[in-house]
Amino acid sequence: MPRRLVRLALGLLAAWLVLSYALLPALWDRYEHHRGFERSPRITRTADGSPGDPLNVALVASETELERAMTDAGWRRAAALGLESDLEIADSVVLDRPDPTAPVSDLYLFGRRQDLAFEKELGESAKERHHARFWRWDSEAVEGRPIWLGSATFDRSVGFSHRTGQITHHIAPDVDADRDALIAGLAGAHQLVREYWVAGAGVTLWGRNGGGDRYFTDGELAVGVVSPGNVARTQPPEVSVVPPPIALKQWLFAGLRPLLED
Repeated sequence: MPRRLVRLALGLLAAWLVLSYALLPALWDRYEHHRGFERSPRITRTADGSPGDPLNVALVASETELERAMTDAGWRRAAALGLESDLEIADSVVLDRPDPTAPVSDLYLFGRRQDLAFEKELGESAKERHHARFWRWDSEAVEGRPIWLGSATFDRSVGFSHRTGQITHHIAPDVDADRDALIAGLAGAHQLVREYWVAGAGVTLWGRNGGGDRYFTDGELAVGVVSPGNVARTQPPEVSVVPPPIALKQWLFAGLRPLLED
C-alpha cells in the first residue's frame, strides 16, 4: 500500500478515535445533570405566534426559592399588566420616576404567558432595566424540584415596535450579557450550589424578537441550581467543566461580540 494511503488511513483512524471517544461523549455529557434539556424549548413566542426572545437561562428551585434567590440578588417581582400598572410605568418613563416593579409585556411558552417576571432598574426610571421572565417546565424536575426556563434581557429604551408600531421597550442586542449577569448575581448572593451549560437557541448573529429588535447570542443556556431552602452558601457554586468544542465556540464568539454591537 502506498505510504500516502497509509498516512491517510492513520489520520482518519485518529480523527475517528478523537471524535468517538473524546468530543462526542463530552458533548453528550452536557446533559448528564438532566437529560430533559435535550428536548427543551429554545425560544419564546409572542401572542400571535411570532418568535420572541430566546431562552438563555434556567433555574432549578421551588417557586418560593426562586423568588427569594432573585430578591437576594437585587431583583424585584414585576407587577402584572393592568390599567394601574400601565399608568405607573407610563408615569415612570415620561417623568423619570422610579418604578421598581414595572410590568413586562407577555411572552409565551408551553402555550401560556410567563409564570414569573422580575426586573432590576438601571437609572431613575423604567426606561432602562434588566428583566427576566420564567416559565415552570411542568413535565420536568431535578431531584424533586421544578425547572424554570427563562429569558433574561436588558431594556435599553422605550419606543415604537418595529413590527406593530405599538409603544414598547427595545432590548439591547447582547442577550448573553444579561444571562451571565443574572447567574453571576445569584452566585454573588450565595444562592447557587451548581452552575452548568446546555444547548439553547444556538449561535445567532442576527436574530429578531417579536418587537423587531435585533439580538445575538452564543446560543448557550445557563443553568443554576438554587440552594435548597435558600440557605446561604459559604462556598462558591460548583461549576461544571465546559466540553472543549463548546469552550472553543464560546471563545470564538466572545471575540465577535464587540463587532456585533450596534
